[in-house]
Amino acid sequence: MALQVSAFAYFGLYRGHWRFASMPDLMRIIKAVAVGGLASMAVIFMFTRLEGMPRSLFPLYMIFLVFLLGGPRFVYRWLKDRKLYLSTGKRVLVVGAGRGGEMLVRDIFRDADQGLQPIAFLDDDPRKRGIEIHGVRVAGACKMMPGLVDELDIDMVIIAMPSASSKQIRNVVELCEEAGVEFRMLPKMADLIAGRVSTGALREVSIEDLLGRDPVKLDLPAIRAGMSGKCILVSGGGGSIGSELCRQVARLGPARLVIVDHSEYNLYRIDYELTRQYPDIEIVSMLCDVTDPSAVDQVFERHRPAVILHAAAYKHVPLLEPQVREAVHNNVIGTRTVADAADRFGSEIFVLVSTDKAVNPANIMGATKRMAEIYCQNLSQHSATRYITVRFGNVLGSAGSVVPLFLEQIRQGGPVTVTHPEITRYFMTIPEASQLILQAGVMGKGGEIYVLDMGQPVKIVYLAEQMIRLSGLEPGSDIEIEFTGLRPGEKLYEELFHEKETLVSTEHSKILLARYRTWDWERLQKLLHDISVACQRYDEDSLRGAMHEFVPELSPTPPAALPSNVIPLDSHKA
Repeated sequence: MALQVSAFAYFGLYRGHWRFASMPDLMRIIKAVAVGGLASMAVIFMFTRLEGMPRSLFPLYMIFLVFLLGGPRFVYRWLKDRKLYLSTGKRVLVVGAGRGGEMLVRDIFRDADQGLQPIAFLDDDPRKRGIEIHGVRVAGACKMMPGLVDELDIDMVIIAMPSASSKQIRNVVELCEEAGVEFRMLPKMADLIAGRVSTGALREVSIEDLLGRDPVKLDLPAIRAGMSGKCILVSGGGGSIGSELCRQVARLGPARLVIVDHSEYNLYRIDYELTRQYPDIEIVSMLCDVTDPSAVDQVFERHRPAVILHAAAYKHVPLLEPQVREAVHNNVIGTRTVADAADRFGSEIFVLVSTDKAVNPANIMGATKRMAEIYCQNLSQHSATRYITVRFGNVLGSAGSVVPLFLEQIRQGGPVTVTHPEITRYFMTIPEASQLILQAGVMGKGGEIYVLDMGQPVKIVYLAEQMIRLSGLEPGSDIEIEFTGLRPGEKLYEELFHEKETLVSTEHSKILLARYRTWDWERLQKLLHDISVACQRYDEDSLRGAMHEFVPELSPTPPAALPSNVIPLDSHKA
């Protein structure tokens, strides 16, 4: 008894909670019994040579002891769990019989107060058909959902596919909408790995789940080598893209992060967030207008940044259309001011954050971004600094984007306004855009235009319909969708590169390279000088003329481009 009790204490049998007895507890019992039994046999053999004692006694002793120790524990747990399996509540259909689904169902059975009752699994893996997980059967493939919802009287569908692609999520959501059933979803794989999978972690499906793409695979060692231990400057660091760039850079451990923005409130918000999360990093927040050469020179003189991520720009197309001078002054003159400072103060890398609207621009905003691209690409040939342009489409949830507008219109009861039933846009999430900007920044040798692979364009009317449905309403009956016509400077279809830009693949699957078009440097400098003078005089007619000389492909009126005019990204990639 002394040896066996010592073995029990050593293996921690008395620390286990009977209510949650499981396989690890059984393994501890087996180890404790084996060690105690073998030790007892050795001691008894030393004293008695096992005289008059059957050799089968010790194996039988250990077998019976395992059953007598394990049996009560598992009977107690079964009695406690039995009421959970018989509990009532919302009848739940779980989509995904993998690790996420198993953990979710286990959590539901452990807590009867959640008011959920798992009825069946759905999974497209044929090897899982008919099996049971915690007593819940895999009833079939996902496409069977509409029929099973009625047949099994399902109240809620839980999408337990944390590593699923957006296309898979869209398919499941469409089936849920067809079945007319409430649906929720588990968090992403990162939360699953961290153990944050429970009914408390359930959330509504977001528009990012439907329109986002596969996780970005980054060359983290290269990015860290290019950013770690250096002074990094982010212009426009209080904006949507700029603030996320600051967050991504802070994780890489820079020697100093200099955040520049002309909005006091935006600068305060990102400064407050980062100084709390990264107390060991020197974060300097500076109010500065990128069009002010004296202020920009002061920032560069004081901090000597090695890497500049230039995200400061005006970007709202209809708002900028009648304000040519402001658009040119900020997007062109501001970019030139910061780019020239990077050259004078010996910065290593300058990354210009551009847009798909710079391709065959039909608006003032796109033309100004194209002008900024041209200047940075050609300046790279006359400077030791590497100037790199990164071009991508719309970013979900960014300030001024269509997603916050639709949310506000839905909250107000509609209508949701869409400019045209055929209008499409490329979309990506803010973290993905920021990560790919950093990746392109360390890849570039100077003068390149990197085009982020935006996937397939999405109809804005589809976006509106899905956002209405995700709000628990029905488009057309609860919330109307109203078509208002194209706004000034707006195109039906955006393009990611010009037909004269030779597109080639890079070592990163989501980043493509567009060869830039060279300019005569002296002509370029003279034209920019004339533009700067016109800005000072507020001469918008001269600015429009210079803009058309700079960007001859600028359309005088917004074209209703046909799909055949759009260069397909996939064909060039191939």
